[in-house]
Amino acid sequence: MNQTVLLKLVADGHGNVATRLSASAGISRQAASARVSAAVRAGLLVRQGVGRGVRYALAETHRFEQHFERAGLSEDRVWRSLCAPVVADLPSNVRDIWQYGLTEMINNAVDHSGAAVVRVGIVRNALFTQAWVADDGEGIFLKIAKALDLYDPRESMLELAKGKLTTDPANHSGDGIFFSSKVFDLFDIRSGALHFMHDEGLDDVLIERPKDAPGTLVLMRLSNQSTRTTKEIFNKFAAPDEFTFAKTIVPVRLAQHEGEKLVARSQAKRLTMRFERFKSVMLDFDGVEEIGQAFADEVFRVFQNAHPETRLEPVNMSPAVKDMVSRAKSLVL
Repeated sequence: MNQTVLLKLVADGHGNVATRLSASAGISRQAASARVSAAVRAGLLVRQGVGRGVRYALAETHRFEQHFERAGLSEDRVWRSLCAPVVADLPSNVRDIWQYGLTEMINNAVDHSGAAVVRVGIVRNALFTQAWVADDGEGIFLKIAKALDLYDPRESMLELAKGKLTTDPANHSGDGIFFSSKVFDLFDIRSGALHFMHDEGLDDVLIERPKDAPGTLVLMRLSNQSTRTTKEIFNKFAAPDEFTFAKTIVPVRLAQHEGEKLVARSQAKRLTMRFERFKSVMLDFDGVEEIGQAFADEVFRVFQNAHPETRLEPVNMSPAVKDMVSRAKSLVL
């Protein structure tokens, strides 16, 4: 039996590991228990509790964390000294992803946070590696909201999801967070009372946290045996035969605050802000049940007429949304 099956059953945190392994692998409960015990002896799992309260967790093989003064900090130095040794024996594509994502996030903290201290940590187990970059600065969502004159810091997440966003265009392209969020299995930003999460295979999620935490925390996770490459992610968002960041996917629901519906032209203008920087924009309407006529008209007629060089591609539309979009598109010049 592939040992990864057992590790994944433990990682999901649902308990009853031996019983579920028995069902999944088609083996007896006793055989499943023996395999769990063997994984504990091999140092892959740790046993917690006794009797009926026994739980299992993935054993950490590496854990390092260090605080750095932000001023003068070099991201490649942090990578080489703290992080690279942890993933040195993993496949080259996995190492490349970690080097790209970690150096980008450390550089963001150094150049944008205004923090006194940057904290970097990395932990590895038999299944995946997880790392984090934290600072005690102003907070990424508040900083973006101020730079773009946004009404609400929640709108910052919509801008991050689009890509090509930076508060320092002279020195940054604005691609780092966008591509980092796509190359990892899990990419998580927490700042202030807001929490934005991109989980591979699931929808982007905006969560409002109960406590207004200072600074910014970026958390990244990747399977140790991932087959993903940075090249395939970059190519996915490049125009054909070009090497430019020309495509983006925008979760439209991020423009919809809790308790609201997307009906106003002002909401549509916030959604389409900076779309003209792309050749193709995929508008993902998953989670949006309906939109208003004015909203649809502003996006699919007014914006499209003003920017014919940008192709808008709506996907995952409910029947009600599809009807409104069709009406608006029929009026495009």
